[in-house]
Amino acid sequence: MAVKASDRVKLFENKNGATIGTCDRKIIEVEGMYFKDIDGSGEFKDFDDWRKTPQERAKSYVKVLSIKEKIGLLFASDWRMGLDQEDKSKLDESGVLDEGELINAKTIFGIQNLPSTSVAIKEWFARHLIFRKNPKPEDLVDWINQLNAKAEECEHFVPVEIISNSRNENGETVFGMNDATGVFATWPGTLGIAAIAKGEGLGVIEDFGNIIRKEWDATGIKKGYMYMADVLTDPRWQRSYGTFGEDPKLIRDIFERLVPLIQGGEDGVTTDGVAMTVKHFPGGGARENGFDPHYKAGQWNVYATKNSLRDYHLPAFETAIKKKVSSIMPYYAKPASMKSAAQKDLEGNDIEMKPLGFAYNDYFIKKLLKEQLGFEGYINSDTGIVHNMCWGVEELDTAERIAFAINNGEVDLISGLFDLKETMEAIDRADNDYYESHALPKGFKKSDITLTKAAIERAIIRTLTEMFALGIFDNPYRDPKVAAEIINDKKDREISELAHRKSVVLLKNDNSLPVDKNKKVYIECFNKNLEQAKQRTEKIKVYAGDKLNIVDDPEAADIAILLVNPSSGEYFNATKGYLELDICEGKTVCNVSEDGLPTEETHEETTVANANRIKEVSAIVHKNKGKLIGNINISLPWLLGEFEPYTDVLCAGFDTYDEAIIDVICGEFTPSARLPLTLPKEDLVISVNKAGVCISPNDVPGYDKDKYMPDNMKDENGKAYAYRDSTGNYYESGFGLKFPY
Repeated sequence: MAVKASDRVKLFENKNGATIGTCDRKIIEVEGMYFKDIDGSGEFKDFDDWRKTPQERAKSYVKVLSIKEKIGLLFASDWRMGLDQEDKSKLDESGVLDEGELINAKTIFGIQNLPSTSVAIKEWFARHLIFRKNPKPEDLVDWINQLNAKAEECEHFVPVEIISNSRNENGETVFGMNDATGVFATWPGTLGIAAIAKGEGLGVIEDFGNIIRKEWDATGIKKGYMYMADVLTDPRWQRSYGTFGEDPKLIRDIFERLVPLIQGGEDGVTTDGVAMTVKHFPGGGARENGFDPHYKAGQWNVYATKNSLRDYHLPAFETAIKKKVSSIMPYYAKPASMKSAAQKDLEGNDIEMKPLGFAYNDYFIKKLLKEQLGFEGYINSDTGIVHNMCWGVEELDTAERIAFAINNGEVDLISGLFDLKETMEAIDRADNDYYESHALPKGFKKSDITLTKAAIERAIIRTLTEMFALGIFDNPYRDPKVAAEIINDKKDREISELAHRKSVVLLKNDNSLPVDKNKKVYIECFNKNLEQAKQRTEKIKVYAGDKLNIVDDPEAADIAILLVNPSSGEYFNATKGYLELDICEGKTVCNVSEDGLPTEETHEETTVANANRIKEVSAIVHKNKGKLIGNINISLPWLLGEFEPYTDVLCAGFDTYDEAIIDVICGEFTPSARLPLTLPKEDLVISVNKAGVCISPNDVPGYDKDKYMPDNMKDENGKAYAYRDSTGNYYESGFGLKFPY
């Protein structure tokens, strides 16, 4: 077996300059300095010169690349790791790369056909690979190093840029959201980060951003599909948990700090930084009743409220742009507004609501994003826009969609499948007689749906600029041992674990907290999956056993602690109805049509298995003059009417460690966090009429929804939307208690 690339890397240090790393590439010495022979010519060229700007190098190097190589650079797609290959005979000679093929693999985005890794790198010129596995740091570095060693075997060297969704938050591992968790320093969910920032200020962002940059750079993952600048305005949006909540000002302030921290500086990405792709422009929160845009019912972003787009959804993107964010990902959806709810752009003009997915929408990309907001980075599409999520351009074929995305939406990197043949077809159609024998799609010009080499070159210059700025042309290699040391840094782990404790919000306390440690305590966990709940219960009882007097029967308890973690719907699976927010088991609810309208048919929904036991345990402990302490894990804005009234104390976490919840309950940490979102009162305040219109507008944050609620729904304080607990407190954005109360 050959030696791994990690063991073959040779480093050449330049005093006050770039470090050059290579396995097999020739090194050129000029005036006592080292440079990499990027194009394999043996001659020193301007794009080899790390003293020039990244854009200068990109503009020069793109002229060297062949059209086939440029096409390969237009796409980003998932890739497999050799360690995950069951058939070890299909590994490369180093034992690291996956040399098997993936044929006719059905995905939600389309049919995936992939070659061996060597073919993808050397023949397809694939360079933007999305990584979704979760190996130990040493194996991750070995894999990325081997990919780049393989790229060095090509005539023209372009490094492999590894892309990932977030890896530093706790929670369920979800394709396309948080691809991995538990290996890097693990924080609470982003809602939890926002809860800390609401309560303590933005200091948490400093630690969060610095640790992410340091860990990702150490492994060689240099681009992140993160973070979501979306404002949570529709509570039934499945991706609510990946946001920083509903407060546009807070989200804007977070991105003002977070972008330069992760990217490495105020002026864009640096060689020790990680390029950010902020999503989902112009804000994914304005969902039509929460529908997922992977499906037909969710194809619309609905703007039902005057100027909601400008006032709520754009500010965080504007701040990210000012901080030189490297790229932006438009959402799948297409815009729609009511005639009575005109949307004004930043210049006071009516926004054109063209029914085109945002990645195809020239008004939103060229006019709003680039001209008015001043975005100078590149556009990275969401996965699948030229296949199953091609909203607004369904009548076009794949080649035409690729061309239209690049031309009309100025998309520079298309995420999804490697559509190399279709892209070449779009280029050929610009000059051949294809449209003499095929009708032009109605409403489109030939120049819209065919590709010029100039358009491709424009896109490639932008992505190459990022890669030069990241320093991975000069040195894409990392040391596996160093990466392991950085990721296992004890101080960083302590900081992230402390954040879990800080993220707990105290919602209600009848002075039962902190818990008297002499009391007998019963603990039970609740999940949608009963077996997971049992496993959580046993695990947390072991942890709490050193702090509390644990009993196994609520009848014997002075205090019961119930940790409730609801779950609703399934990611990338269309629900039969609206996403359920109630704490329930077997609740009968209406179905919805493919177009998102309520029907007479019904089905049952469960968010918590054995949900009725919450009431049973409450009755038992209260009968014995005991107390019930509850904790709700907020991954969605849950309706608490079936939980809060049965508690004496209520806390909230956001994919927060159970152990951190126990520490707060025991008084080992004083809660200071605040809700980053508003919890709805009941089903009625999010009800949808027969025409599919929600009684509370989908495009307005919870804290402002009362402005648009019917007067007959409002209480004596003029409030209708927010949940009001049994002590009279409203669970609105910014609410939270402290000890003592």
